[in-house]
Amino acid sequence: MIRTLGAELRRTNFSGRSVSLAEGALVVAGVVALSTRTGRGGDPLTLAGIGALGLVDDLLEPRQRRAGRPVSKGLRGHLGALRTGHLTTGAAKALGIPLLSLAGAAAAPSPRGGAMALVDAALVAGCANLANLLDLRPGRALKAVLPAAALLMLAPAGTPRSETGRHLALAALVPGAAAMPTDLREHGMLGDSGANVLGAAAGSAATRLLPAPARLSLLAGVVALTLVSEKISFSTVIDSTRTLRALDRLGRRPAPPVGPSLERDEDKR
Repeated sequence: MIRTLGAELRRTNFSGRSVSLAEGALVVAGVVALSTRTGRGGDPLTLAGIGALGLVDDLLEPRQRRAGRPVSKGLRGHLGALRTGHLTTGAAKALGIPLLSLAGAAAAPSPRGGAMALVDAALVAGCANLANLLDLRPGRALKAVLPAAALLMLAPAGTPRSETGRHLALAALVPGAAAMPTDLREHGMLGDSGANVLGAAAGSAATRLLPAPARLSLLAGVVALTLVSEKISFSTVIDSTRTLRALDRLGRRPAPPVGPSLERDEDKR
């Protein structure tokens, strides 16, 4: 059984190397465990639910491919499939993550009711999705989430709400940092589960630590990047920009000398 599960978690990444999604599952476990330090039961439940939706997508989508069933890609593709009556695992995430984020925002200490609760939920869901969009090359999503989580740890605290924000930033920082060596060496990958939960934890920390204007600005940036990703490949932009390309490849293994990429850019690593 363990061998079968291990096989189910194996993937071939963009460079043709075999990697394991166990990294992502361990990241989810670490984030959820550390989020219990907030003292708010809703935080670990929200993050566990987001991680579980990602893991279901990670495990079921390859089965759909092997069965010859079409697999939708991108937010537009998943919602398009939903309009035709087909609930894809991606569409389940697109619906489930915002609902879980809204529940988490409503249960946060000293919640801002009404519009700000919706903004906070949108920011958490948007960060979860954006981290997943970046997880196309080794270390890329982690290089975005870890600095953000570290900066949030430096934000002023002192209220019960902001203290929970620091715990959530730490919940993203520690498991993400632990996963970085495995990710860069291409022994494992975050997958939807790990990337979604890290983005959600960092986004949740931002909702507790940043003032309303900063959260609105951050949400606008996340939405803009998400919409751009539907038309423009992040990898194309990164590879054509010297500074971004150097940062993206920092710490990564050299690409294999021969053999084409086995997956399209929009596919998971």
